[in-house]
Amino acid sequence: MMKTQEDPNQTGPQGNSAYQRLLDEIREGVLLPGDRLREIELSERLGVSRTPVREAIRQLETDGLVTHVPRLGATVRSLSYSEVMELYEMRAVLEGTAARLAARAASDVELDELKVLNDRLAEAGTGPVAAQLNRIFHATLLDAAKNRFLTKSMLSLQKALLILGPSQMLDGQRADDAVGEHRRVMEALKARDGDAAELAMRAHVHAAQRMRIRALQKRDRAIDQA
Repeated sequence: MMKTQEDPNQTGPQGNSAYQRLLDEIREGVLLPGDRLREIELSERLGVSRTPVREAIRQLETDGLVTHVPRLGATVRSLSYSEVMELYEMRAVLEGTAARLAARAASDVELDELKVLNDRLAEAGTGPVAAQLNRIFHATLLDAAKNRFLTKSMLSLQKALLILGPSQMLDGQRADDAVGEHRRVMEALKARDGDAAELAMRAHVHAAQRMRIRALQKRDRAIDQA
């Protein structure tokens, strides 16, 4: 998945900083679905006043990552299984389209960069570095598609995907599989075969979807048994 960008509409550097740090904590699983966002607690932990924290929470609500629950206040939003399925279906559509366009528009330099990134991902194994390399790989492919409207749509979608928590690159088997799936996408890109590139990317996203659903089911079973 791609790296999130700070929202240019945030007011003030402290608001920007608080917003980005909360985004990172949602992505890394520090803040989980259902967690409350208490202004005083966050202000003390982030080392900023309550005003930028309030601004950050408001922006996260605009992004659809935070919702207000009666008697609890601002909480990290939880997604139903149907919403998770819908998110991944849209990701398959958008990233599949990006792969199709990149097969036509990507430069040889961009294709070489994708190969370097995927080789580094294979060497990284699992962990935060692998997660970051994976985000950069997908962002680079999206840039190679050279369609600003597609980019805008994908940036909006990937914020919603943050609610799902830590990257699947923390799982060794998934990380290995992703490297192979990336290679199949790149083979199609190098051949300038848009149809094959789109199919390979859709298969990659659907594989991630299946693992994400299994992880959510495992988590829910553990909660039920607690």
